[in-house]
Amino acid sequence: MKSIVLIGPPGSGKSTIGQILAEQLEWVWIDTDTEIEQKSGKSISDIFIDEGEPAFRELETIAVKAALAHAGAIVSLGGGSVLSEATQSLLRSDEDFVVYLKVGIASAAPRIGFNRDRPLLLVNPRQQWLSLLEKRRPIYEELADFIVETDEADPVDIASSIAAEWKKRNA
Repeated sequence: MKSIVLIGPPGSGKSTIGQILAEQLEWVWIDTDTEIEQKSGKSISDIFIDEGEPAFRELETIAVKAALAHAGAIVSLGGGSVLSEATQSLLRSDEDFVVYLKVGIASAAPRIGFNRDRPLLLVNPRQQWLSLLEKRRPIYEELADFIVETDEADPVDIASSIAAEWKKRNA
């Protein structure tokens, strides 16, 4: 397996754990949302507002494909990236180790604050988050090679368990 891909809803720890895991394995860390913002010169929220969700999802698919082209990378995907059929096909290729970071709303809420710059969580953020998770959970579970509960867990311990599982499968 050439890269480790982290998927999950907002607040699951994809960015935090991704950075720690990259340090532990001495790999590069790629966050597709950051890549989109850097390449477009706009925030994710501004892209949603100015161009709409379909335009954002198109940019996201391009960013995911580019990120997955790197071998030896930790790739943190945006929570909704798995909605793309193209992204799902890429993740099903068996070349990458896909990890679903599973989190409940009680743990996700303080992590993301529900008042930050998240375009899909602007109105009734708790209900929106639950709705997003209900729609995405089956996709996360189906794509995952490994599922890790992140509620009440230390990010360093989570990263270590992912690294250990990856090494076990690639021994």
